[in-house]
Amino acid sequence: MSELQPITILFADIAGSTKLFELYGDVGARRLTSQVLGVLSEITVKNGGRVIKTIGDELMVTFPSPMNGVMAAMEMQRRVAGDLEWSKQHLAVRIGLHHGNALLEDGDVYGDAVNLAARVTGLAKREQIVTTVTTLESLTNASFIRTRHLGQARVSGKLQPVDIVDVIWQEDTSNVTMVARAIRLDDAPTGHKLVLRFRGEVIEISNVSPPFGLGRDNSNALVIDNEWVSRNHASIEFSRGFFVVTDRSTNGTYVKLGDDDEIRLHRDELQLRKSGSVSLGQLAERKPEDVLHFQCG
Repeated sequence: MSELQPITILFADIAGSTKLFELYGDVGARRLTSQVLGVLSEITVKNGGRVIKTIGDELMVTFPSPMNGVMAAMEMQRRVAGDLEWSKQHLAVRIGLHHGNALLEDGDVYGDAVNLAARVTGLAKREQIVTTVTTLESLTNASFIRTRHLGQARVSGKLQPVDIVDVIWQEDTSNVTMVARAIRLDDAPTGHKLVLRFRGEVIEISNVSPPFGLGRDNSNALVIDNEWVSRNHASIEFSRGFFVVTDRSTNGTYVKLGDDDEIRLHRDELQLRKSGSVSLGQLAERKPEDVLHFQCG
C-alpha cells in the first residue's frame, strides 16, 4: 500500500572505492567497501533510521526526522574518518540528505524528495555532508549544529536553484569557515554575477542563470569557431557558492586567475575568483582575440 509522508532521505556514497578494485581486485575491494557499508548501516539503525537499499557502493536510508538524519550523518563521517585502515586506503564518504514528502511503497521510497536527496549527494565532496536549507529549517533545538552556506545550486529536475549548506562534523574546525547556527533563507547570499567580455561584447551571468556553454557547436551560448575548439568545449555555471568553469574538451581549457600563471584544465573544473581569462584549446597568448575575460561581481 502506498503512503505519502514527510521523511528524511539520506544517501552515503563511498569515495575512492574505484581505485580499490584496481589495487586489490574484486574480492579485496568488496571486502573493504562491505565493511564501510556495514558500519554505516549500524549507525543508521542506532539513530532510528531504516536501510532501504545499497546501490553499488552507495547506501540509501531514511529517518523519521531531519534531526535523526543529521546526527547519523555526522556520526558516519566521524566513524569513517577515525578508522586507521580506511584512512590508509584513502576511503571517505560523501553524504547528502533532504527532508520532504515521499511515497513509501513495498519497502522502498519514491518521489521528488528522494530525487533531490540524490542530487544533493552528487554535489557533496569526500568527507562532506550537504543538505538543503529547507531541511535545516525543519530542525528543532539545533543551535549546536554548525553549518556553512554553499550558495545556490542548479539541480536537475528543478526549475529554480536550490539553497544548500555544508554541515560541519569535524571536532577541530580550525581550517573550516563556518556559521555556528542553522542558516535561514534570509542568510543566503544574493546578487552573484559574472561579467564576461569577448570581442567587445559584454555578457552577464547570474547565480540563477542556466549553464553557459562554450564551443564550436551553434547550440552553445558563446560560439567560438576554431579548429582547436571542441564542439561542446566547456561550460560556466554557478555551483556551491561560486562560478565554476568545467572543461569537456579534447585540447583542454586554459584559465588565468588574477596575476597567476595559466592553469590547464582537462575534463576537470575550477572555481573562478575575482578576475581573469579563459582560453579554449590553447594558451591565451597564441590568439588573444579569442580569449574570454571574466570579472566576478
